[in-house]
Amino acid sequence: MKFFLTSLISVFLFCGTVSSKDSNSQQARQLFDQTYDMVFGDQGCTLHYDVNIIGIYKTAGTIWYKGKKSKFVESRHSSWNNGMYDFRVDHKKKTVSLFNANSTKKDKYAGKFTFNRDDYNYSMEDSNEGLVINLDARRSVKGIKHAKAIIDKKTHAPKSLKLKVLWFWTTVRISQFKSGGISDDEFKFPASQFKTFQFYDKRDEN
Repeated sequence: MKFFLTSLISVFLFCGTVSSKDSNSQQARQLFDQTYDMVFGDQGCTLHYDVNIIGIYKTAGTIWYKGKKSKFVESRHSSWNNGMYDFRVDHKKKTVSLFNANSTKKDKYAGKFTFNRDDYNYSMEDSNEGLVINLDARRSVKGIKHAKAIIDKKTHAPKSLKLKVLWFWTTVRISQFKSGGISDDEFKFPASQFKTFQFYDKRDEN
């Protein structure tokens, strides 16, 4: 699950006819784009997350991204996605399920969290917690309707993200953020660690 984070960029080169509202929107979009690339760019990143969905579901873990590759580790589930295949581990059931990397069957929420940066109106504001980027979906957009991202004023590292999908809000608190220096070896599935687990090949399920 890709969480949509932001970081700061200074934008002063607007022509005199740009209104303050338009200027704020442009700054917010450029700010968002910069940090989005810090998270999902080819240099890679890692971060720790704590997720709370309207108080009824909680989880925490560490995730790594690098281009199309990803990995996350939680107490119940883990995943290694090398860009071609995704190995999903259920530690409680002691199972490993192999999917094609882009399969929507591997996660029941995958279809609900679709995201296109051009589908949103942007604004930004200051707060005691940090810089806040607001994203509001345009009409007919499905998936994420609203998002509020908070980033550190000095380091520009993401601190938290609040998303509205359908009727519920998801809060993601972020720590230990690092951009760059991520090895490709991080995304290699450690098969030897799961020799006793039941294996399921689901690559034909798209």
